Amino acid sequence: MDQKYYKVRRLLMVLMFIFILSTGSTVLWAAEKFPERPIEFICTWGAGGGADQMARTLSRVSEKFLGVPIRVSNVSGYSGNRGLADLVSGKADGHTVATYIADTLATISADTSPYRVSHFEWIIRTQVAPSFLFVKEGGPFKTVQDLLKYAKDNPGKLRVGATGLGTVDDITVRYLASKGYKMLLIPLPKPEERYASTLSGQSDVLYEQAGDIKQYLVSKQLRPVVIFARKRHRDFPEVPSSTEMGFDLTLPQFRSIVAKAGTPADRVKILAEAFRKGMETPEWKRFADDQYLDPESYMGPDKLSEWVASEMETMRNFMKTFGMVK
Repeated sequence: MDQKYYKVRRLLMVLMFIFILSTGSTVLWAAEKFPERPIEFICTWGAGGGADQMARTLSRVSEKFLGVPIRVSNVSGYSGNRGLADLVSGKADGHTVATYIADTLATISADTSPYRVSHFEWIIRTQVAPSFLFVKEGGPFKTVQDLLKYAKDNPGKLRVGATGLGTVDDITVRYLASKGYKMLLIPLPKPEERYASTLSGQSDVLYEQAGDIKQYLVSKQLRPVVIFARKRHRDFPEVPSSTEMGFDLTLPQFRSIVAKAGTPADRVKILAEAFRKGMETPEWKRFADDQYLDPESYMGPDKLSEWVASEMETMRNFMKTFGMVK
């Protein structure tokens, strides 16, 4: 009788211990629920530019899928690296993310960034858009042929408003110089200053994506003369492509969202899924159309880091060709 009693008692104690462990696991899971507070979204470029428009629009349409607010702040400078410094100095818990664009990747290719692709978890690619050269409506350049003739006849005189040195813009200007069209790059990292430069005469031509300056296209203040792409754009059928003009450089602008390296994979997946759903909303699709984006802009975390590494290598090869890196 006593032996049976002790066996039952021992069994009850084991069951109670298992129950306590399972209850503790449930409590631990609840404590690790993600996200548990607002997401801080660092836009690594200035207010009003393409990265800023992307960050604010996507945050607005994606909040409901995360169940918490997404708060956007602008921390610009050093081709996006200043804002990334804030990201990597924080916790790798997924509650802080940042924009990452092609011009910032170019600084890795140029060895001028303190970071590498491995410093980040690549959450989602949100935009791919070709770049154009824009001129002031009513200005001296009517066609890209006019512009190139002036550049060839006046080496270094044609001024190009661009994001900065060591960027995709800089690669493109150096590429054109290698073809006999030497231009002067005017680095203007603040979007509003860059856009205004061509309107005010500080620069003769603007290197930019069409969606970022749509207001100036609609108001007929700026006009595209060439698109750096393999074919003409559906919305600008009269604008020749760089490929048809014999130029084999097509470095599209891309914009993406990253977290600090070491952020748990399940949290990266939650963020990626929320942003993906945001990109499927009618509001985002209208925004994408207004921005003249590539319909295949979306790319998830499973492929993105590999794609980014490939883009970086392409940029680096161009930079080596033009003497930007050794």
